[in-house]
Amino acid sequence: MRALLIVNPNATSITAAGRDLVAMALASTLDVTLAQTERRGHAAELAAAARDDGTELVIVHGGDGTVNEVVCGILGREGLPGGATPVHPDTLPAVAVIPGGSANVFARSLAVPRDPLQATVHLTDLLARRSFRTIGLGCADERYFLFNAGVGVDAEVIANMEALRDKGKAATPSRYVRTAVRTFFSAARREPQLTVHLPGEEPGTWQDVDGVHFAFVSNASPWTFLNNRAVFTNPGTDYGTGLGVFASRSMRTIPNLMLVRQMLSARRTKGPTVRHLLRHDDLAELRVSSAVPVPAQVDGDHLGDRTEVRFWYSPERIRVVADLPPLPRVR
Repeated sequence: MRALLIVNPNATSITAAGRDLVAMALASTLDVTLAQTERRGHAAELAAAARDDGTELVIVHGGDGTVNEVVCGILGREGLPGGATPVHPDTLPAVAVIPGGSANVFARSLAVPRDPLQATVHLTDLLARRSFRTIGLGCADERYFLFNAGVGVDAEVIANMEALRDKGKAATPSRYVRTAVRTFFSAARREPQLTVHLPGEEPGTWQDVDGVHFAFVSNASPWTFLNNRAVFTNPGTDYGTGLGVFASRSMRTIPNLMLVRQMLSARRTKGPTVRHLLRHDDLAELRVSSAVPVPAQVDGDHLGDRTEVRFWYSPERIRVVADLPPLPRVR
């Protein structure tokens, strides 16, 4: 099998020695070519070229942002506004992940071991068994996303974290928590700016929910991880279902501390249920709008400020190397 190994050398947990060990291990079973990213967007370019030259498998050794770039590079604008009709996933390169970032949400949602060498052994075993799964993706305007997107506070946290990384600060879980807490209390002083538009009972109609401070949109569960702790927003959401929405109409401290507690302890069959929360699973589409520009993000990548984002679910879009369903949700 012809494979391309795309490595992000700037990812949090990647070293030159580890990269070489992963490449050598893969070369024992695959016809693999190694390529390192040199700039933002380079992974998408490499993945698009791999599709054009008939490469069968693209392996990503990096964080969630690099995986997102690779998937977007393989798919291009197919299925997006103004793009071509999607082709069958079997005609596209499959995607596999060897974690190299700090959170590795996508890899962990597919039960990939966090250690890169263990993940490589896991991958070779799955390939030997031809264990592929076709998953659906979320869409946010002109971008696909794998596991989550958001408008408001979480996107503001991402923007603040990117500013810190530009200053040479590592994206550690503790720094993420500190940044999230500061951003939350700053946002708590502002009036709610968002309206969530849910599909109405009749086709083409919408149910509008005003007074929303932030909105998370999920394509998978858990929503994210804090070290080894899974954070749940929509436990019923999976890569084979529609999108989940999780939106708050309060920024009061005590109710949101209760909400965080539920997010950290929610069972897979039950999600947070506090009174000020708007939560739905398995939506085909939704929109989030604002009277003023607010930050938006997909898969931890800041999209910039928007006054409206349309989200929708695109089923069976790309093949991944993973255990066949049912997949464990937490590893």
